[in-house]
Amino acid sequence: MTTQIHLPDNLQACFWDYPFTELSWQTDRDLIIRRILSVGNWESITWLRGQMEDKTLRKWIVSHKGRGLSPRQLRFWALILDLPGKTVDAWVEAAKKNPWGQK
Repeated sequence: MTTQIHLPDNLQACFWDYPFTELSWQTDRDLIIRRILSVGNWESITWLRGQMEDKTLRKWIVSHKGRGLSPRQLRFWALILDLPGKTVDAWVEAAKKNPWGQK
């Protein structure tokens, strides 16, 4: 039997467009990770890093090729998680070409 991990109330601001009480770490993990990495505050990032090891978070970002993160966010996570520089450079260039990544 898997223990249900309830999301703390302080994460609710990250999910303004979802029914927060219906979100589950077990079933909505990708959404939760992506949203916290892209719009989360320090408290939500700390919670996320408590749910998964940094090496697992690094693998997640690499497997998603940094999609959904701005160039600034990609640079931040590259430093924090020791992501490969040339790979992150390519993601940053791709993000800059995306109108949403040009902020």
